[in-house]
Amino acid sequence: MSDGALTVLDGNHLRAIDLSLPEAEVSLTGAQVLDLADSKASSSLFGLSLPQSLKSSALKRISLQDDDVFRLKELDREQALKVITDYITAIADELKDDPLVISVLDGYTLRLFLEDEDDFAMLAENLFTDLDVEDTGKINKNEIRNALVHMGVEMGVPPISEFPPLSDILKKHEADGEEELGQAQFAELLQPVLQELSEALAKKHFVFIQNIKIVNGSKLRKLLADEKQLNIIVEKILADGSGNAERIRSFLEKTGTELGLPPSEANEAVALLYDAVFADLEEAGEDKFGNLVKQILEKFAEQLEASPVFHDI
Repeated sequence: MSDGALTVLDGNHLRAIDLSLPEAEVSLTGAQVLDLADSKASSSLFGLSLPQSLKSSALKRISLQDDDVFRLKELDREQALKVITDYITAIADELKDDPLVISVLDGYTLRLFLEDEDDFAMLAENLFTDLDVEDTGKINKNEIRNALVHMGVEMGVPPISEFPPLSDILKKHEADGEEELGQAQFAELLQPVLQELSEALAKKHFVFIQNIKIVNGSKLRKLLADEKQLNIIVEKILADGSGNAERIRSFLEKTGTELGLPPSEANEAVALLYDAVFADLEEAGEDKFGNLVKQILEKFAEQLEASPVFHDI
């Protein structure tokens, strides 16, 4: 995997995870069990620190309360293994329903800039111009830090606050203070900083979650399996007036995200999805209106399973 490549975490990485316990441990506290499970899951997911919301949802899914009582409780090996198995399975199930999209910074993009003299010269010139807001031809040495912020994850630079080695690299090259630099001096200082950063990322990758949501039909399939909830949706649509395909489409475009559909205004792919689902539908009387709604939602679920929709959050 290279910098910038999107990777979808949908739980499959966790399905074959090694769930064994350390041989030396006779018993474990609830806190140790959860920490061990989180560590195993993180290792399987490219070193990603699991979002608290994901962990909380997984615990809720298996009706486990992460409180002081559980964290202090002593569990024998059989109990501990069951908790780990259930918890990691729940995390995988949560990711199946609501996948995460991540990118891994491994220094690849920075190496591309550094290996091509013209590309690096252009990068340094553009950064210097952006930072030289008063157009004096000089910027302070400490602007190197802002240059890295300007580059951002899109150019392979992790946030300084979230990647401690980067602060150490800046200190090593004395990239602080008020000393003024011209464009050439700025480039001379930037180059070794980026070189060391690319090497640090090659040794320890930086994983971050993209602000992208994937809608894959999983939530819709749950709704379709719940007859009671499905009937409630049908009643809501009918309450707005007569039941027909156009009214169903209008209802879903307004409230579909709650049911597991992508926002109707997200992108062109969603508009095409709606057109495909509602093409060639026959109208239905009120007595068969529920079947029409179910048919439409089933078509959405099939389409989304075959071609999940990605959209910005």
